[in-house]
Amino acid sequence: MSQSITQKKEVKFLNSTESQLQESPRNPSFLGDFSQETLALTKRLFIQLQRRPSTLIAGVIQPFMWLILFGALFTNAPEGLFQGIDYAKFLAPGVIVFTAFSGALNAGLPVMFDREFGFLNRLLVAPLASRFSIVAASTIYIVALTSIQTSVIIIASSLLGANLPGISGLIAIATIVFLIVLGVTGLSLGLAFALPGHIELIAVIFVTNLPLLFASTALAPLSFMSEWLQVISSLNPLTYAIEPIRYIYLNEYWSIGTSMMETPWGTFSFGIIILILLAFDLLILWAIQPLLRRRFA
Repeated sequence: MSQSITQKKEVKFLNSTESQLQESPRNPSFLGDFSQETLALTKRLFIQLQRRPSTLIAGVIQPFMWLILFGALFTNAPEGLFQGIDYAKFLAPGVIVFTAFSGALNAGLPVMFDREFGFLNRLLVAPLASRFSIVAASTIYIVALTSIQTSVIIIASSLLGANLPGISGLIAIATIVFLIVLGVTGLSLGLAFALPGHIELIAVIFVTNLPLLFASTALAPLSFMSEWLQVISSLNPLTYAIEPIRYIYLNEYWSIGTSMMETPWGTFSFGIIILILLAFDLLILWAIQPLLRRRFA
């Protein structure tokens, strides 16, 4: 008798709870829910960084060592070898872009570890307004992280002999860095969803990291390279980020129409380079869309 009464009370409680949930007003704002989810996931990534700051520290120390060691290595280089300028000034833009590129290339690792530990599956079955908040949070986190790292490198390079650009130059550098980080971050996140595990992702990072560095104008000008490497370097997105930053470092006066990059097939102005980097980002985002939709379906 008491058991039947208890069951009736439980059924009554469940019915009343269900009716309250049906009557409670739902938040109609998709943008608000999406922003809240993105903010929470981004905060989680920064909490992880706070607990393990070695990622940020290593991302600052490594390019700082590049500036010091490579600068010392080419101190006695023949005059005119690096366009007649001090090698510290020549190297600084390459280190800035490569620092941002390396950080963006590692963007997929946290997502991959979430996959392997099962946290990503919990997010995918959670009642999120949009699962693309996972990608947005990772992108915001990497952009903020690389901004901190590149800011430190800009300050450090100015102390080592490179000039500090003006306000307009710093804004242009920030724009270029943001565009290259956005595209490479999208590529890394796509690989994180496509590859089977973190071993394969780390292998891809190792295989592409240094070759893209040496196949760019980060360490040497195009005129210093062989003809076949000049062609490859002119197809490398890093070169299109390095050359305008280097021009801004070396020239006080410039504009959107100023020619900043010479390739085997033509000369490109600052405005054209920005459009090329935008096209690179759009191509990457378009390429990973089917993968993300299939994963988030």
